[in-house]
Amino acid sequence: MCNREAPGVEQFAQQHRDTLTVLGLGTQDTFGEAQQFRDRYGISFPFVWDASFTSWQKLGIPSQPASILFLPQGKELGRWNGKIPESQVLELVANS
Repeated sequence: MCNREAPGVEQFAQQHRDTLTVLGLGTQDTFGEAQQFRDRYGISFPFVWDASFTSWQKLGIPSQPASILFLPQGKELGRWNGKIPESQVLELVANS
């Protein structure tokens, strides 16, 4: 996620915290810059750091911002590049 998406992603995470868990994956900056980003936007959802980009390779993430929706069992329900399509995500969660 980038500066433009951060406030909306945080709001989405808060509004739907009872039905889904948003997890951030930081890779592009230093760990300190990632922490500053979280603080700047009041990001409250869990955040993982991977300086190696191995996670991007394993998950097939081509660019940022990107989103992947998983069931708790690990099955992928959907993936998007760009802004999170909130209505699609909620529909997939409701139908899973």
